[in-house]
Amino acid sequence: MARKYTIRSKEEKLAIVKEVLNGKPIRAWEPEIRNQRVSEWVKKYQTEGETGLEPKKKPGNPLSRYERRKELSYTEQLQYQIELLKRELAEKEAEVARLKQHNARKEGDAQKK
Repeated sequence: MARKYTIRSKEEKLAIVKEVLNGKPIRAWEPEIRNQRVSEWVKKYQTEGETGLEPKKKPGNPLSRYERRKELSYTEQLQYQIELLKRELAEKEAEVARLKQHNARKEGDAQKK
């Protein structure tokens, strides 16, 4: 049976970790949370503190949530346009940086001659 993917908040993870550290067995959350996951949280808490329990933002395509839908509200259309412009800006900035490096190499070669 496939498990449902659930994102747990930092506070929820912290409460579980503190209970485990106070002596509650790791298996106490068996039906809804795997033992391995709870032990990972405990290890992260012990090494990184509370910041280690914060949910991590997963990388991905920010445009995909808009591209899969047939109709977008006006606000969503604007957000989609903003994401497109951000992507275009990042590409242009990368191109400018590449051209600056290329020109710096050319100037360095010209000075050597």
